[in-house]
Amino acid sequence: MIKSYKTRRQIANGIIYAILAIMGVIWVSPLVWMLLHSFRAEGGSSVHYLLPKEYTFDNYIKLFTETGVINFPRWFLNTLIVAIFSCIISTLSVLMVSYAFSRLRFKARRPLINIGMVIGMFPGFMTMIAIYYLLKAMGLTQTLPALVICYSSGAAIGFQISKGFFDTIPRALDEAATIDGATRNQIFWQIILPMSKPIVVYTVLTAFIGPWTDFILVKIIMGDKIANYTVAIGLQTMASQTYIGTYYTQFLAGATIVAIPISLLFLKMQNYYVEGVTAGGVKG
Repeated sequence: MIKSYKTRRQIANGIIYAILAIMGVIWVSPLVWMLLHSFRAEGGSSVHYLLPKEYTFDNYIKLFTETGVINFPRWFLNTLIVAIFSCIISTLSVLMVSYAFSRLRFKARRPLINIGMVIGMFPGFMTMIAIYYLLKAMGLTQTLPALVICYSSGAAIGFQISKGFFDTIPRALDEAATIDGATRNQIFWQIILPMSKPIVVYTVLTAFIGPWTDFILVKIIMGDKIANYTVAIGLQTMASQTYIGTYYTQFLAGATIVAIPISLLFLKMQNYYVEGVTAGGVKG
């Protein structure tokens, strides 16, 4: 009976692992194909073979040297600047709002939490037209500061995960620090945050990924201001019918370069990311 159970369990596990392996191959194969063809020596967008016949680094070199029509270095720098500033502002606002809702008790606390959760249920693109006209009234359309404002101003609405993490930290620490004369500000910066590395990493990653990969909002705000494009709009331009025949392999090289920062961040901080998500979902 025991051997029969172990046999069935091994067979079941084998089937599960086989399915996961197949799914993994399916998921990874487009990325591998993109990476290989980013080194392809043959030009053009029509491909009738799986692997490139010849390999070269010229696609990457041209991507950063030929900046006449397709100015990828400028777009990459724009994206990096917007992502860094948005990440810093968003991370600070999310963590401070989450700490306030977790630790402070005031009359409007519960209504504000409920309002934040309701607003978070609506997709962001519903407000994009209104945002555009507000920015236009302030003279900020087609500028990089407009993107930073849009990405970071509403970031605090996503406080739920961080608040759940702060709820797991014993209040006795706050009480002991208060008895010793520490202020709320000192407790937050010197006691709570040093203990909250997983949720800080999680917040930083999510705050960085949004601006780095966003397409729709940038397209609406920037319009035809090519110099202020981000890499998402830039890559879409390279893949358009006008340029794809000339810049297809450079488009693949650009897509590979764009994926590198996010991939490195996740590989370096994946343990903290998972810990932050799981701990933040324990208590609401």
